[in-house]
Amino acid sequence: MKSLSCAALLFLLVAACRTAPPAWEAANPIKPLPAGPLGTEIDLTALPQPPTPERVRLGRWLFYDRRLSGDNTISCASCHRPEHAFSEPTPVSSGVRNQRGGRKAPSFVNQAVTIYPHFFWDGRAGSLEDQALGPIANPIEMGSTHQTMVETLARIPGYAPYFKEAFGTPEITKERVAKAIADYERTRMSGNSPWDRWRYNREENAVSAQVKAGHELFQGKANCAQCHLGNNFTDGQFHNIGVGWVAATKTFKDDGRWAISKDLGEEGRAGDRGAFKTPTLREVTRHAPYMHDGSVATLREVVEFYNRGGEKNPWLDAKIKPLNLTEAEIDAVVALMQALEGEGYQDTPPASFPE
Repeated sequence: MKSLSCAALLFLLVAACRTAPPAWEAANPIKPLPAGPLGTEIDLTALPQPPTPERVRLGRWLFYDRRLSGDNTISCASCHRPEHAFSEPTPVSSGVRNQRGGRKAPSFVNQAVTIYPHFFWDGRAGSLEDQALGPIANPIEMGSTHQTMVETLARIPGYAPYFKEAFGTPEITKERVAKAIADYERTRMSGNSPWDRWRYNREENAVSAQVKAGHELFQGKANCAQCHLGNNFTDGQFHNIGVGWVAATKTFKDDGRWAISKDLGEEGRAGDRGAFKTPTLREVTRHAPYMHDGSVATLREVVEFYNRGGEKNPWLDAKIKPLNLTEAEIDAVVALMQALEGEGYQDTPPASFPE
């Protein structure tokens, strides 16, 4: 009887070992697609190609996995940091071998739905998938190639079952990697901020009188909403506000959209010189320093820059003019932006990864 009991116990232990998921799977379980927080009006299930929970889980691993880089030191999250709402606290990004780029990593929160398919500061990517692949092959960002990245993942046997789960077969391709990462990024949404609760739920006590005054200025005298419009506070377009203009040489340190819009012709690209995409203001308090080059330290300095009418140059956007805001009005506009701190985007890196 005793030997029978021991045999039964051994059987149960063996069965438990066979069915227990690996540590990395337990740390990154499949979860239902999140609902869009208040104010976002994003329904992931209504997208033309909706994310799936399986692709999102795979994408979460890939987004945080440094093995996608050429020297195993940099992941997507090295620059797009979750604690900074997927931007970063530095003026510009640093990649493999501590090489510094010329631009700051922009946040991608609420990018599941956009007015225009423009990604990166200059709009050179037409989708989140394209944006995900770009840095992997950039020699000063992740410093790999798409082929090397695929070969690296193929040598990790633990990944194959999750590619099969997400795509139907275990084949690993750059397109599948991009799709999984992009689907994870689509789930990073920000809403239900104090401003959202005031505007959509009519909770009058959700924000202060100063925030309400800032909202009126934002829509009116300051006219921020001519570019920072809609639920995501961006028009998705490109504007020259003068950042990076060098008066002595009459050139920009970075030509922005101009450098990649050559196929549009002179008329089609008029206004592109020194122009960059309007960033979202969702979670903007977590994105300092500001502008594409991180050259403006605080939100107040950003508003003061616009209040002066930007930096004059021959291609300054016609919408950029002195605002004549008072000190108190500047403070109110800043308070409004501070009231856009919400929830839904938060995440932390997985505790372990497929081996």
